[in-house]
Amino acid sequence: DPRNAVIKKWSKALSNNHKLFAISEAIEDVMKEKRPSLPPNADFYSASAYHFMGIPTEYFTPIFIMSRVSGWCAHIKEQRANNKLIRPSSNYIGPEPMKFIQIHQR
Repeated sequence: DPRNAVIKKWSKALSNNHKLFAISEAIEDVMKEKRPSLPPNADFYSASAYHFMGIPTEYFTPIFIMSRVSGWCAHIKEQRANNKLIRPSSNYIGPEPMKFIQIHQR
């Protein structure tokens, strides 16, 4: 996501060398190594930038949602106009959920 480079620069500038930014970069490096086809999206560094701006964590998701509503509405209008799905639903094909084992029983 090309926006990620810009948001990452802002997160770094706002961090004042806070260890959270270094941790974010370390996570990004591990993901590049282990899953190169899964780069971070714009939300990855947005979260730390919001944190450094003093925005409460519980507001992160609503901010992410608000930034997408216009795009979602545009997709709906386009889909209805063309009678064609833009992003069809997907089916999970991974392993079934595992039984949760209480920490004191592990």
